[in-house]
Amino acid sequence: MKIEIFANDSDKSLAIKQQLQKKLADRHFIFDSENPDIVITVGGDGTLLSAFHHYEKQLDQIRFVGVHTGHLGFYTDWRDGEIDDLVVSLQSDNRQSVSYPLLDVNVLTRKDGEVHQFLALNESSIRRVGPTMTSDVYIGGDLFERFRGDGLCVATPTGSTGYSKSLGGAVVHPDMPVLQLAEISSINNRVFRTISSPLIISPNDWVTIRPVSPGSNQDFLLAVDSRYYHTTDVAQITYKVSKKKVYFAKYRHNGFWNRVKDSFIGDEQ
Repeated sequence: MKIEIFANDSDKSLAIKQQLQKKLADRHFIFDSENPDIVITVGGDGTLLSAFHHYEKQLDQIRFVGVHTGHLGFYTDWRDGEIDDLVVSLQSDNRQSVSYPLLDVNVLTRKDGEVHQFLALNESSIRRVGPTMTSDVYIGGDLFERFRGDGLCVATPTGSTGYSKSLGGAVVHPDMPVLQLAEISSINNRVFRTISSPLIISPNDWVTIRPVSPGSNQDFLLAVDSRYYHTTDVAQITYKVSKKKVYFAKYRHNGFWNRVKDSFIGDEQ
């Protein structure tokens, strides 16, 4: 089994990485950063997201394992004090895994008509820099509404516990391969009207956002997970449930609702 350990820059994470490297080397594991079978992330969900994007072209070959050195995260099953237990689990690996759905993001440019493709684990959002964003929103190819406001966010089920939740979205179990579309500060009055509610989109449908008057020089901020792209060249963005998935090694997988409870409710008083 080929292993890569992907850690953030904190002193605690780097110390845990060194411990893991020594324990795995003593047990004759192979380290391979180019073509690993398992990527162990040490840090938090942000570290896992960085590792995901680093290896996003190899997702069908890799399983991830998360070790958290801070607050409990949705993608990290192991605490920093459980390294020995993790090593034992790696030694007895039976290739079991759990998978989560991903989000395809296709951005059509206005000037050259090229399509730029991105992949998101959590969510993607589009905002206007400065003035209000005005965009037509299509679902499954049919015009749904003309949106006016700060922006729009499309989230995966695992991403539903992040930015989408802060926008009033529902928490969606990752067994449901759906998208969630949420508005960011929409304008609603007698003149302008939107649905003003998050929408759960079927995996058979897709969401297309087309800025109104794309010929004008409009500034947009496109976010894909924790990556940000400033652009003035957006004709439309299409979101769809990806055919790709991300896989996590199922040694001691913490159930989704337990993660939700631990993160937002905590222990009962």
